[in-house]
Amino acid sequence: MSDKQANGILRAIRTATMIEPHELRAVLTSFFFVFILMAAYYILRPVRDAMASDWSNTEIATLWNMQLWISTALVALYGVMVARISFRWLVPAVYLFFAASFVAFYLGATMLTDRVLLDKGFYLWVSMFSLFHVSVFWSFMADLFNKEQSRRLFAFIAAGSSAGASLGPLVAALFATEVGADTLMLVAAVMLLLPIPLVFYLQRQKVSALHNEDVHADLSAAKIGGNPFQGFRAFVTNPYLLGIAAFIFLYTTIGSYVYFEQTELLRDFSREERTQILGYLATVVNLLTFGLGMFATSRIVQKLGMPGTLALVPFIMCAGLLILCFAPILTVLLGLQLARQGGNYGITRPAREMLYTHVDRETRFKAKPVIDVVVYRGGDAVSSASFALLTDVGGLGIGAMAGIGAAIAAVWGFAGLYLGRVFGRQSAVQSTQAPQPAVSEPVHSRG
Repeated sequence: MSDKQANGILRAIRTATMIEPHELRAVLTSFFFVFILMAAYYILRPVRDAMASDWSNTEIATLWNMQLWISTALVALYGVMVARISFRWLVPAVYLFFAASFVAFYLGATMLTDRVLLDKGFYLWVSMFSLFHVSVFWSFMADLFNKEQSRRLFAFIAAGSSAGASLGPLVAALFATEVGADTLMLVAAVMLLLPIPLVFYLQRQKVSALHNEDVHADLSAAKIGGNPFQGFRAFVTNPYLLGIAAFIFLYTTIGSYVYFEQTELLRDFSREERTQILGYLATVVNLLTFGLGMFATSRIVQKLGMPGTLALVPFIMCAGLLILCFAPILTVLLGLQLARQGGNYGITRPAREMLYTHVDRETRFKAKPVIDVVVYRGGDAVSSASFALLTDVGGLGIGAMAGIGAAIAAVWGFAGLYLGRVFGRQSAVQSTQAPQPAVSEPVHSRG
């Protein structure tokens, strides 16, 4: 390939994705990193959901509430790790830990005859893992790229999530009957080992290619240190973090309401028909998310700014739920799910992760999991209980619940506007200040 052709390819990549040539290796590696993580999770998710069919709704609801307490305990343990383990080894240690845990579940499944408790433990563990592994990944991304880069690159990297989410369930569907569902636990465990060398490579790229060594401390030696429970303290005392938590809590509430509405509207279908409908939905969602992340989200952020980007999907959901309120039919519900899931993974999630570039490293790695895991699961617990109370006890139907959901979505949208404006004000203030070393920065500083 001639130099002219190579330069032409680089220009085409930059035009399509807004990636600068010196960032290409780090971005593609990050894309592959999250691709592996999401593929591993989506291999495990069908195994988990298949188990739930053996239990009553009461048992499943109990497990949902148990997730909150288990997640809180694990986040506290993670805070101890953040304070005590060298930063260079922190992220690899997390994925090694999860890989070992799924190997343990596989061994337990092959040795036990009465698996009820083991299966319920696996259900809880995968549900917690689904949030935790993504939170750690984006903490690492926020530490790798600076704020300007995050605006351009996070959406493209997030598209790797959709690609992995498309491959994972396909692997499970093709090989579950051939190798057995339990063996898929082992496959996912092996996949979780693959990102470990990528972490070390990206740490080198941060200095050699991205030239961000002036933004953060040396990764090879630094420990974050401090109080291992500082994440909980920072969360309850920092208005900015409380705003992010409120945004996520409202998102999970809307997600739970739409999920239960979906469950109601699918009751008249057979299990095979439900599986087919939801399978097609997941496929379309992942394709939509991939397309948004590759070509649209970064431009949406540039065009609408952070306030408009964070509020876009919530206000779309508000309008969709109002339509569902007057037309409670499956077609409308599936369109709503498409907008919610595709919009969240393709637009809202990348923009939400940009908010963490305004906090220092200790806050990112200690308070972020509190928000992403504990607050998220708390939202699941509260919203599932409130939905059951309003429908089973209060007797409200799908239309009335959609109306309540629309009001919640409107509040969610205004929370997005508020957070985006705070983010913009902080960016404006920081642009007038000289850069400071990350190890001495206060919360909300450049990071």
